[in-house]
Amino acid sequence: MSASVQLFRAQQYHELKAQCLQQGRLFEDPEFPASDESLYYDSATKGKVEWKRPKDLCEDPHLLVNGMSSHDFHQGKLGNCWFVAACSCLALRKSLWQQVIPDCNEQEWDPKSPGKYAGIFRFRFWCFGEWTEVVIDDLLPTENGELIYCHSNMRNEFWSALLEKAYAKLAGSYQALDGGCAAEALVDFTGAVAESINLEEGKYGEVISEQMKLFEDLMKVHKRGGFISCSISSSGRPSEAETEMGLIVGHAYSVTALRKLRLGERLVFSFKAEKLFMIRLRNPWGKKEWLGAWSDSSEEWKKVSDSERKNLGLTVENDGEFWMTFEDWCKNFTDVDICRTVNTSYFSLHKTWEKKMMFGAWAKHPEPLLNRSGGCFDNRETFLQNPQYIFDVKKAEDKVLVSLQQEDRRKYRKEGKGDNITIGFEILKVEDNRRYRLHKLTVQERVATSPYSNTRSVFLRRTLQQGRYVLIPTTYIPAVPTRFILRLYTDVPSKLRELKEDRPKMTCWSLLCGYPRRVTQIKVHSAEGLQKQDRSGGADPYVLIKCENQSRRSPVQHDTTCPVFNTQVIFYRKDIDSPVTIQVWNSNLLRDQFLGQAVLAASPGDPRELQTLRLRGSAGRGAAEVPGHISVTVLSSDDLAEL
Repeated sequence: MSASVQLFRAQQYHELKAQCLQQGRLFEDPEFPASDESLYYDSATKGKVEWKRPKDLCEDPHLLVNGMSSHDFHQGKLGNCWFVAACSCLALRKSLWQQVIPDCNEQEWDPKSPGKYAGIFRFRFWCFGEWTEVVIDDLLPTENGELIYCHSNMRNEFWSALLEKAYAKLAGSYQALDGGCAAEALVDFTGAVAESINLEEGKYGEVISEQMKLFEDLMKVHKRGGFISCSISSSGRPSEAETEMGLIVGHAYSVTALRKLRLGERLVFSFKAEKLFMIRLRNPWGKKEWLGAWSDSSEEWKKVSDSERKNLGLTVENDGEFWMTFEDWCKNFTDVDICRTVNTSYFSLHKTWEKKMMFGAWAKHPEPLLNRSGGCFDNRETFLQNPQYIFDVKKAEDKVLVSLQQEDRRKYRKEGKGDNITIGFEILKVEDNRRYRLHKLTVQERVATSPYSNTRSVFLRRTLQQGRYVLIPTTYIPAVPTRFILRLYTDVPSKLRELKEDRPKMTCWSLLCGYPRRVTQIKVHSAEGLQKQDRSGGADPYVLIKCENQSRRSPVQHDTTCPVFNTQVIFYRKDIDSPVTIQVWNSNLLRDQFLGQAVLAASPGDPRELQTLRLRGSAGRGAAEVPGHISVTVLSSDDLAEL
């Protein structure tokens, strides 16, 4: 938890509580009043709702009764099964729910000191990159003396109803919670990283190898404190219809356990398999369960004794919870939301990630160099008119996790603008020494593209090779302004930062030392036919690219006379008559050996396509030829903001 907590609507819990106690009254929240405007953003939607305090609904109200359980509560009339599924997941992790409900003992009713109760509560949510405290009163919407939205199984327990009210306040109204995504709520509860997977598109129900990879990944997520929920797409079917197998369409189920089981000899004979891959789900309604294999009254359970069931961990803790095979799960569900709690603690036995977080925005401007809302890669003319972030991969290769999250748009539903924007991002491998914004895609490599989705966040995992990269977050179509958060996780520090300048700055120092007049991009693709350097007939070559007093060196390619370098550099040149030199060296333990070079004028009028150049000795352009040649692309411009 961050030390700094933001106050939603500048309401300070302890000050407001002290005022109420001093004045002998119960808190009534002026920022989220007990009226229709807090229930609905649509003025046409009205109902006969009475707002009541918990003490008016039962004799002995409590925030929590016997702690918190994932089976404590049910959905109510609002279409927010996704929120209830997220609460189910949250309840499984005490350290996390105590973060959302701070000092729950201090907030609890004290029957011995009723005078200390002020009808005020506080909850914390991870809101657009910052922990935010939301204060509410305890007036809850009811009909006929019953809570109409989220409510507990225990008539005198109110944590779920109060948490839902705080979340509705953050969203602008209760109605704004009608329809959503469990992963989004879990991100708001934990600050985790969300990922959505379409099981149909990924063919997880058909391809067993992909199914097993997904199972292992979900096992890892679950073991490390992450959360998983799933649903069946309602496309072509009415929402909340029941399938032949008893599952509810368009309804969020929370995953409460995964098991990979090695069966004993007797069970191997019964099930014709040595291993079982099982998943346990919970329906937030607390009823309506799976009717297929391993459902409550199925043949499969009859083959397993109670003791074997307990030993295998195939227990069911409450109504609405059920087991199914992972294969059946992949075939019957269409969408999975995963929330990864990415470990950034240095005091951990598990893999630790280095995290960088950037706040940014897509913003429209008529001037192309100032526009920051250029749309996706398909918009070739404007794509690079987006925010650009540069980072380095320092190891030979590194797995990176990227999360791009747009601001929560539910608060705009009253204005008819509450839908998420379709977003995504591109990752480009760029010149090893790039320091300024990209203006034209030439020698750079497009190495990764995220899914484009109208979900609140998109996520990508990718292994990248050593080098420098530019990450470009985009909206799908140009000129759509909104804010975003970009989070990057790597094994070693990435130095993620935004590229803001288009060209080197003109300073007083530039007047004395000169200002660049030309920009040159070079990509050394490969070399062939290099002189053999060892008994096995190989070499350990690298390239050294020099211009004026600048130089860049590629990684060494081992045991080859035909290396592939794919090394990119960019130079801002003050002396346009000074050539660019590309040298090939052989790496040795004591002293590196020069293998040859190519010297280029690199003028704007030179060919921009791929060239093959003969290597020569070190005596300049007229030097004798030596074995080998290199393939290069060279581009130059006297407009420093062209490349």
